[in-house]
Amino acid sequence: MRALPVRRLATTTLCAALLLGTAGPALASEGDASRDPASTAPRAPAAPDPMAQVQQLTNIAGVLTPVTALLTAVLKAPGNKLSAEEVKKHTEAVKKAIETAAKPPAKGASEAVPEVVPETAPGTPLGAASKTAGRAAKAPLDAKADALAALQKAVDGLLKAAAAGDAKAVVAQVPVVLTGVVNFLVASVLGGGLPAPNLPGLPPLPKLPA
Repeated sequence: MRALPVRRLATTTLCAALLLGTAGPALASEGDASRDPASTAPRAPAAPDPMAQVQQLTNIAGVLTPVTALLTAVLKAPGNKLSAEEVKKHTEAVKKAIETAAKPPAKGASEAVPEVVPETAPGTPLGAASKTAGRAAKAPLDAKADALAALQKAVDGLLKAAAAGDAKAVVAQVPVVLTGVVNFLVASVLGGGLPAPNLPGLPPLPKLPA
């Protein structure tokens, strides 16, 4: 008579094991379905916008023209001295060009680039992932902005020397402006969304750090 409860317990345990054995694969399949790769994979960025690339080239040319005009005027001026009117003219032209180049290209709603969510390791805090994505997204723009800010500072130094007629300071400042122009060009090519050069014999371009 004492064996009856033991049999009932064994029968109950067996039934529970059978139920879990049949329900386990179903639960696992539901869990796998919730992790559909199509729903979790990052979306690919949209194709480059040709109009934005043309605008980028226009901004580059818009900066080169007033800066080279300033350099030419200073180097050709007697004693490397510019009049107050010339200083004002070049100051306004360069400032306007740099401000225009610093603006991001305008995009319509249909041309908006979808956000790409980078993959993160399991257990990575959400805040850390967001910060990393933010830094990666802003890296190219920051490089260009830094180059434009440095160029503006170099131009200001050259204009100050030319307004004072300080030929020695002009000679020292001209290479700084030229270097600022080169930095702006490189930052624009590497981070401005322009096509990569494909001329045979050219070395591959480096990538801006993220």
